[in-house]
Amino acid sequence: MSLLVTLENHVDKLPEPTARKPSAEEKIEGDPDFRTWLQDESFDGKVRTGIWEATPGLTHAIKEGVYEYCLILQGVVEITENGREPKIYRAGDSFLFKPGFRGTWRTIETVRKMYVVVR
Repeated sequence: MSLLVTLENHVDKLPEPTARKPSAEEKIEGDPDFRTWLQDESFDGKVRTGIWEATPGLTHAIKEGVYEYCLILQGVVEITENGREPKIYRAGDSFLFKPGFRGTWRTIETVRKMYVVVR
């Protein structure tokens, strides 16, 4: 097993994605579709990396017990933490969700992000 992991941002080099719709509890407006290309899951499932894609819509965003680093590869999103001003992120922008984050995720233009989740 290699100790070096290269995060590929080309989904054609990754396994087939899983696809899903947001649950009734997640969805606020629109009819978004989600796709996830899991790249790696290691350290007994405590670290996950991959690519995630969403079509336009508004959903709840809740991060319980995880840190999630995101790098926007394409598209535009608006993230609003409860009680805070909305922030817009575009291709090339990165940010970190900390454990306990609660807010909303609005996909304005179909977005694709690279992520690293640590439990």
